[in-house]
Amino acid sequence: MNTKIKVVRSARTGDNLIILAEKSRLTWTKSYLNEEESAYIRKAVKEDINQIIFPRNTGLIVIQFLKKNGNQYESREESRIAGSEILAKLEHYKAQSATLINERKQNHVLDFVEGMILGNYQFLKYHTDKKDKKHILAEIKLTAGLAPKKDIDHLLACVKAVYTSRDFVNEPQSYLTASQMSKDIVKLGKECGFKVQVFDEKKIKSLGMGGLIAVNMGSFTPPRFNILEWKPKKAKNKTPIVLVGKGIVYDTGGLSLKPTANSMDRMKADMGGAATVIGAFVATAMAKLPVHIIGLIPSTDNRPGNNAYAPGDVIKMYNGSTVEIMNTDAEGRMVLADALHYAKKYKPELVIDFATLTGAAVRSVGTEAISLMSTADAKVVNKVKKSGFSVHERLIEFPLWKEYGDQIKSHIADIKNLGGPYAGQITAGKFLEHFTDYPWLHFDIAGSAFLSKPNAYRPKEGTGVGVRLMFDFLKNY
Repeated sequence: MNTKIKVVRSARTGDNLIILAEKSRLTWTKSYLNEEESAYIRKAVKEDINQIIFPRNTGLIVIQFLKKNGNQYESREESRIAGSEILAKLEHYKAQSATLINERKQNHVLDFVEGMILGNYQFLKYHTDKKDKKHILAEIKLTAGLAPKKDIDHLLACVKAVYTSRDFVNEPQSYLTASQMSKDIVKLGKECGFKVQVFDEKKIKSLGMGGLIAVNMGSFTPPRFNILEWKPKKAKNKTPIVLVGKGIVYDTGGLSLKPTANSMDRMKADMGGAATVIGAFVATAMAKLPVHIIGLIPSTDNRPGNNAYAPGDVIKMYNGSTVEIMNTDAEGRMVLADALHYAKKYKPELVIDFATLTGAAVRSVGTEAISLMSTADAKVVNKVKKSGFSVHERLIEFPLWKEYGDQIKSHIADIKNLGGPYAGQITAGKFLEHFTDYPWLHFDIAGSAFLSKPNAYRPKEGTGVGVRLMFDFLKNY
């Protein structure tokens, strides 16, 4: 992470100042502005100008007006977006640091800072001129009393985790094979303090994880099954919460090769669910949250190699069920199914899976939301939805009615891995439900895990979606 937060007693002469303000409260202007600048501020208020910059020899003064908003969630998101917008102005003026001052009744300072730092993310690993491209802002100063130290520490842990998740998604598959992902997870575990166990191909086969084995059959590189654990001494939960992430490091569609133009261009991001789980562990361990969590990440690529599994095949899964393969591009649910069954051994009080699973989810909710399906108690669902609104990673719940299950019935096997032409995200959810017998939440993040263009503090390509949502949920569990 390339931006630090420092708490200072007060702003000093020469600091670049960012003043968060309301148009109805201008008494603060005399403390920071001269008469001409104050007069301009009053004029700007009348003309509904929301951002003013006064370049000075001694340092910038940036005023950001934020509207009063009775909706706390919307107000917090407006603050994040404003933070990311001001970041670009600071970059233009080559500002290496900025001191934040709050003159608003609403204190959404940390949301503003979050937008700045998340917007400052870059993935420059493969640029030969990375020094020239690197963003300049290195430090944000907060005057004492703006935010508790614990909240600042939690923010830094969460942003570090989002950066980590984005890095995983942005890595090309030429680097991020299934085995390399495991190596990187092990390294993070040592750095952040969570345990990691990795099953190799021999162990996976000995367990009979038929879904993961089948998807890997066309690949030249072996699969991996990763188990992460954070277990503090005084965990709030008696039995663990299990997080499951789809780890398809690259997806060609297999023998059901993706047919549409440009459809493979973003398939390095098909391990976005795994990246979410990894990020959630980084944040939870760094913040030392008192909650016991286990992560399960089945990982492979999906290729049309010589021995690739094929439409018409019947695969015996880890739980003993048989699955008729209708389309090898419905591979994510195959590997997730084995992981969901493996989760049963922990007698979990809740299991949550994350996956870039279906194009249907993208078509139904776009890039602005996450598709949710659940068998968990309504109280749990409401809590996770609240976290979604809180961090602006909103959830739209779809039903798991039994009629949708009829679409995945097979005449030669227990179920098939593809439903009908409609409600594809729901029939995929029904497939996964078949392998669960515990309270379960399914997040289809296909629309929001990877963007074709930047959106405020969410960059182009990997967004790290789900990390902030899960951290907020676990923090308030």
